[in-house]
Parts: sequence; structure tokens; C-alpha cells
Amino acid sequence: MRIAQVAPLYVSIPPRQYGGTERVVHWLTEGLVERGHDVTLFASGDSQTKAEHIAPCNKALWHDDGVTVPDTFHAIELDMVMEEAFKFDIIHSHLDFWLFPFHRHCPTPIVTTLHGRTDLPELQNLYDHFNQTNLISISHAQQTFLPQANWIETVWHGIPDKDYGFNPYGGEYLAFLARMSPEKRPDLAIEVARRTGVPLKIAARIPDYKPHFDWYKKVVEPLIAANPNVEYVGELGDEQKFELLRNAKALIAPIDWPEPFGLMLIEAWAVGTPVISRPYGSIPELVKHAEVGFVAETVEDLVRAVDRIDEIERELCHQYFLDQFTLDVMVTEYEKIYEKVIQRQQTKSTVLI
Repeated sequence: MRIAQVAPLYVSIPPRQYGGTERVVHWLTEGLVERGHDVTLFASGDSQTKAEHIAPCNKALWHDDGVTVPDTFHAIELDMVMEEAFKFDIIHSHLDFWLFPFHRHCPTPIVTTLHGRTDLPELQNLYDHFNQTNLISISHAQQTFLPQANWIETVWHGIPDKDYGFNPYGGEYLAFLARMSPEKRPDLAIEVARRTGVPLKIAARIPDYKPHFDWYKKVVEPLIAANPNVEYVGELGDEQKFELLRNAKALIAPIDWPEPFGLMLIEAWAVGTPVISRPYGSIPELVKHAEVGFVAETVEDLVRAVDRIDEIERELCHQYFLDQFTLDVMVTEYEKIYEKVIQRQQTKSTVLI
């Protein structure tokens, strides 16, 4: 198949540090190339890929101090995609709703994977209007807020099946791996560490978004300073991230929002580390309670989950990753979707003729 992958321009493909969506786009693109597909990646100029590469901007926008209105480059990207559309059998967008206006007017079928939250009230009008757009969710939970949308499939994320350093024993600290923002609740992770006496290592990107940055400075930074068993280790690259996860007692993800997926979950399971999280968004769907971690809501329940974490068999966590969350599984699912959508488009064209 001739496939276009359309990536956000904020972070390079693959990302150097933070960037869950961009990691998934990278792995999917490379996986499709490995299977012999003719793939074109639309991404920032500092991206690296085995696919053909078209760059709407020279540098990832979050790392270019000269860019003040980043969406100007996304407008350029959309035009580039449409200019090349006739060359592809299918266009796969990861740009949220930006390609929606082209779905009905482009002769090449377009699918969009939604990587973000779907619970915001203002999205209802958008999906009422674009109710025929081909959408792919990254969890079944993501679909529940938009029943009117044209969901064609759910595809869980997958990462390459390689040796990330499976650790059958774990360590003596909790790991927190996420953005330093209110919905990820690093403050709650710190409280659990304080109550249990288990050390906590926080690996997180400090956000540029001012309300979240201000919240971090006001709430989280003082908590880290006041708790000697809590360590902020910065924003980590892949090698450091997997080292943090494999040597942890558990990954603690006390989220306070409808998490669409949570890539850090499967990264933890890849090295055998169990997960402790709260029952929001995709978490009950992904975390098999008392098998690969614990789903707990209150602080007291989270504390009890930490106390019980040695009941989880790390080998089962690793096997769960191998069974459900490898790149091969994800690529196969996307290939099936592409074939289905292309066939449907061809059938529709034949009927019209």
C-alpha cells in the first residue's frame, strides 16, 4: 500500500525525550516500511525515518525559538498533504481534527487516530458536524464521550518487541513518568510516597503552558522540596526511562482525567514493572486489576496497593506486554483498517460510476 503518515510538528519523529504520540507515529511508520509498504511521513525536518520524508518546517516547533505561531506550519503541512494526496492509497492523520474538512472532498480515503482527550464539551459540535469522518480510537473508553462520531476501530498502542531489560525482581522505589501537570497528579504520587515511606522518583517534562507551569511551581515544587524521599530526575530519554522503570517497585500513575491510553503503562510492563493507577479513562480497560497492577481511587487505596505490590508476578506483566502491546500487533491492526477503508472507498466509487 502507498500510505501517508501525517504527524504533528511540535516534536520530531522520533522524539528525543517527551512525546508519546510522536513515538507511536515513528514506530508505526517504521513498522509499515519494514513490511514493504510505500510510506511517506509528513513531519518536522529534524525527524529521522526510513520512509520518504516531507518536511513542512525545518525544526520541531517546540524546539524552535523563532516560531511564535506554530499553527502556520500546520496549515502548510495540510496543503502539502493535499497536494500529494493522489499518490497515496490512504492518508493516516495524527493531527487531531485538522484534516476533518478534507475527508469528504479528498479522493484518497483519510483516517484519523485521535490521541487526545474526547470529553471536552466544545467537541460535541465538532463531531456532530463531522459525523462521517473515519476515526480510530486508542482505547474503547475514548469513544464513550462521542457516541455520534464515526468510530471504525480501536487500536491499542504497541512498541517494538525488543529487550528493554526485563527485571524479574524490581527495586525499592516508585516511579512516576508523565507530564508535570494537574491531570497527571504528581502531587498525589508524592503523598502516597510520604504515607508509605517508599521513595519516589519523578521523571517528567515541566510544561511550557503557563497555567500548568504555575501549578507546578506553586504545588509540586514545594512538595518535592519538603519530602526527602522524593527525587525529581528530569525529563528522560528512552534509555534512561527504561532504566528507571525496570528498577522500580511499581509505576504509579494517579491520574485525575480520562486518560485516552497511557504509553507509560506498556513501557512499564515491557520491563516487568506493575502499574498502580486510578479508575479513569482507559485505565480499567488496560490494567488487569490484581494481575498486572492495581486500580485504586482514593489515597488510602493507593497506599494499600503499594503495600500489596509484591503480590504481582512481574513475569505476567512482561507476558501481558508481549501478548497485547507489541509493534507487530499494532501494525497488523492498522493494516486491516487501511485495507477495509480502501475497499469501502473503491466500492463507493464503483457504485457512483
